[in-house]
Amino acid sequence: MTSDYAIIGGGIVGLSTAWGLLKRGLRVTVLDGDDGSFRASRGNFGLVWVQSKGMNQPRYAQWSQESAAAWADFANELGDVTGRDVGLAQNGGYDLHFSEESLEATVAQYNVLKENLGGNYPFEVLGHNALRREEPAIGPRVAGAILHHQDGHANPLKLLRALADDVRRLGGVILNGKTVTDVEKTDLFCIRCSDGSDIRSRKVVLSAGLGAITLGPMMGFKAPIRPQRGQVLITEKLPKLINRPSLIARQVDEGGIQIGATNEEVGLDDHVTQPGLSGLAAEAVAAFPALAKAQLVRSWGALRILSPDGLPIYQESPTMPGAYLVTCHSGITLAAAHARFLPDWLEASEAAPNLEVFSEDRFAVS
Repeated sequence: MTSDYAIIGGGIVGLSTAWGLLKRGLRVTVLDGDDGSFRASRGNFGLVWVQSKGMNQPRYAQWSQESAAAWADFANELGDVTGRDVGLAQNGGYDLHFSEESLEATVAQYNVLKENLGGNYPFEVLGHNALRREEPAIGPRVAGAILHHQDGHANPLKLLRALADDVRRLGGVILNGKTVTDVEKTDLFCIRCSDGSDIRSRKVVLSAGLGAITLGPMMGFKAPIRPQRGQVLITEKLPKLINRPSLIARQVDEGGIQIGATNEEVGLDDHVTQPGLSGLAAEAVAAFPALAKAQLVRSWGALRILSPDGLPIYQESPTMPGAYLVTCHSGITLAAAHARFLPDWLEASEAAPNLEVFSEDRFAVS
């Protein structure tokens, strides 16, 4: 089996990239892991989020904005061809604050970033009363919020299904249950799997999430990534309670309130813990007191992928030209960019986005 691209990793990042390549007429094979793989895409909080991104690197803020702006057309196209509504809502999102001091400090940071972005950073500051007019269920302990108008949210599982459906419809091949053990390059890449199969391709994209920790160095990448656990809760379906998402809670398209997430440095442990879940629930009830009476129906933990500075990594291998590392923390937010713009970078077309600041050159050699 020979493809133009083999993509190692069948999550949101890998499938979004595959979808974009297929739309350009390229042949793509996606190698998805087995049931034992850590799958960030299936535990995602679902935000399409701009605010707070790129505080120390404005290009990351721009890249997130470009993706957020492309999301509506991306979601509409997927919905039209697959019949799957990915639940996108982009009416803004909140950064809620429980003290005036933290609100003012964050606003000061946002104003610096706004200046660095030439003014393109549309947010407004809402005091408690103004926020309550937007969100009648907000609790008295919330001092205020930053409403950023480029933010939104979507349903990650519906997005994953829609992408998988359309990758297949476009002629892509998704091979499930594949554990890649080695990658070699002669005239073509040869990707060897634990079941004895080989997949051959002209180029390779490594978007295997935490799997890149092992595979990356084999392919000439530094791949300095680590896991970060996020625990998440979801309630029973409720009447409309929350109008816009926040980093604390969001009401999903199916009615439940999703609460999260923790940020824990615990290695490869994706279990939930009583302290973690209790902390999330207490903060959510402080923000929206009506949640104290809601029934919790499910909790889970998932492992995010983080680089040392939290930014994505887009890197062509210096030792295996034609192999690319694509990994990030914000797979949902950047899904539209990976589908619409990243293929131009992979194909080195004239329309390729400038992703230089996201290369591995920024990491010191260890």
